[in-house]
Amino acid sequence: MSRQSQSDTTPLIGRWRRKFACALRGLAMGVRGENSFFVHVPAALAVVAVAAWLGKTAIEWSLLIVCIAMVIAAELFNSAIEHLAKAITVQESPEIRNALDIASAAVLFASLGAALVGLTILAWPLVMWLTEKL
Repeated sequence: MSRQSQSDTTPLIGRWRRKFACALRGLAMGVRGENSFFVHVPAALAVVAVAAWLGKTAIEWSLLIVCIAMVIAAELFNSAIEHLAKAITVQESPEIRNALDIASAAVLFASLGAALVGLTILAWPLVMWLTEKL
């Protein structure tokens, strides 16, 4: 059955359930296949813990959550491009290498931007807390 005809006959709730199932499978495959998540996930958990401990505002929480989501999404896009590249060819290709390097650069910039936002929101209150304790 084609994708179009299947979506015409499947109830709306079933189509949405299938979309979420595919997305969750993709998340699992992306996380399982990438060592970078062993850095990103603990960093995100540390940011959440420190933000909760410092009692950050709703706007600050929103910025931190957007940054965490941006880094994870960039990493997942990078993983998707890596999987596509492997599916296309196992031979060296300058174009594929360039695409993979550009995707990696996107993750780097997302991570650096998120780190700067995190430092802006969390570093000064932490420094102030430490100076009070000393």
